[in-house]
Amino acid sequence: MNYIIIIPAYNEEKAIESVVKESLNYSDVLVVDDGSSDLTSKLAKNAGAQVIKHEKNMGKGAAIKNGLKYAVDNGYNAMVLLDGDGQHDPKFIPSLINEIKDAHMVICSRFMQGPPQGMAIQRKLSNHLTTSILRFITGYPITDSQCGFRIISEHVASIFLDLPQNGYEYESEILYQASLNNFQVKEMPIPSSYKGEKSYITGIKILKYIFYILKLLLREFERRIKI
Repeated sequence: MNYIIIIPAYNEEKAIESVVKESLNYSDVLVVDDGSSDLTSKLAKNAGAQVIKHEKNMGKGAAIKNGLKYAVDNGYNAMVLLDGDGQHDPKFIPSLINEIKDAHMVICSRFMQGPPQGMAIQRKLSNHLTTSILRFITGYPITDSQCGFRIISEHVASIFLDLPQNGYEYESEILYQASLNNFQVKEMPIPSSYKGEKSYITGIKILKYIFYILKLLLREFERRIKI
């Protein structure tokens, strides 16, 4: 299988080099630098990754979309999405590749084996709330809708290229669109480390994300009424 590892990154100079080098053990690597003001792009290139650089910060969703478009345009069969902060271990990439053989998308879950140690309480609560709502909306028995470590098949990736969301909500919109198109989505457990975590997910962003999920719930209710 010809696949690529896509790493959306924003000011990740501390971890990006090691993440790229470890990921290159498994496949080609593309880093989408979302307007970083540090050395993220330079270090990623030096480590051996292809790099797309946004001139300004556009949001994680925009970075993922540009990465998916690059992969589709260059004929890759599957796209592994991996955060650039070192939170996820690239050694699990082969397991993801194996799981995608009978699914359209596989999401890694930090909660299948219990809540991850070190995650901020507000992150745990928001994830539990929004994942519960998305589970109801989509029908997928998911436990972690917000994990950035996942794999998408080329057969469905093009469906996600024109979605309007550009922020963190994009990853959840993908799940919703997958359910509307009856795509098969699976989960696999994965450990995560939050030791010394640097997060750009502020309390305001969490509230905005919860508001988005509630609006998504309303969209689904309206859709079902029209059926």
